[in-house]
Amino acid sequence: MRIAFLGTPEFALPSLDMLQKSGHTLAVFTQPDRPVGRHATLTPPPTKAYALSHGIPVYQFEKIRLPEGVAALSAFEPDLMVTAAFGQLLSAENLAIAKYGCINVHGSLLPKYRGAAPIQWAIIDGETETGITTMMTAIGMDTGDILLFDRLAINPDETAGELFERMALLGAQTLQKTIAALEAGTLTRIPQDEAQATKCPMLKKEHGKLDFSQTALANHNRVRGTNPWPGAYALLDGEPLKIHQTRLTDAPVGEEPIGLLKGNAKSGLFVRCADYWLEILVLQATGGKRLAAKDYLVGKTLEGKVLI
Repeated sequence: MRIAFLGTPEFALPSLDMLQKSGHTLAVFTQPDRPVGRHATLTPPPTKAYALSHGIPVYQFEKIRLPEGVAALSAFEPDLMVTAAFGQLLSAENLAIAKYGCINVHGSLLPKYRGAAPIQWAIIDGETETGITTMMTAIGMDTGDILLFDRLAINPDETAGELFERMALLGAQTLQKTIAALEAGTLTRIPQDEAQATKCPMLKKEHGKLDFSQTALANHNRVRGTNPWPGAYALLDGEPLKIHQTRLTDAPVGEEPIGLLKGNAKSGLFVRCADYWLEILVLQATGGKRLAAKDYLVGKTLEGKVLI
């Protein structure tokens, strides 16, 4: 088939790679190059880099729903459009171009976690299971009919970055099965149950702020769900302290103030949450390096200080 692939970040790469190796005729539509890093180096999206290295034509648009985007899609004459973390909403004109419509690879078990950051929010919310859903793209945020889905357990200490990698691979597998069913004429469409639908917002830096008046588990999940971006943090003496990794304990709290720190280079560093002490394993002070908490505490103490 002739497939127009609309995707941008690393999450989309396994699906694109699967389509390329399956022998489909492809064109990649992606976001423009963006400045990256401290020196704002103009960097192509991962899907563009992959496409160029495999001789696949690439088209980049700030808004593919504008006339030039619609014209480029139409000129390719796709049988099918596939989206995977494309990062733009499509118009009715976009969706009408391909003979078989547009299939989206979404990182949740729809109708739960519609939106831009389903993998991170599933972890933040303490879910123990997520999955990939392929769906027919419709006008609206992840509202189209469900085609296939595959479930995936979330490991107790798994970060969003780690889960992203597993979900990306699963997405390619689910998409492959979906296209095979489409080609065999056995694909069915299941309308989403709106009563079960939930939405998740795009992540912002403030979503990494920890709140130790909540449970240790809630804070642990936020550390996991915001790793690697935007990263969890709390304020120590008015300065942000990044917290990269934590570990749950069964040590109950007493009458200590919320956010109290205790520990040393030998025992480790612990913060008082609503119900239990939470161990801080890896941290990073403002202007400093990422360090194991025990290494950070060599020659210094945070005993008695309070994180807010």
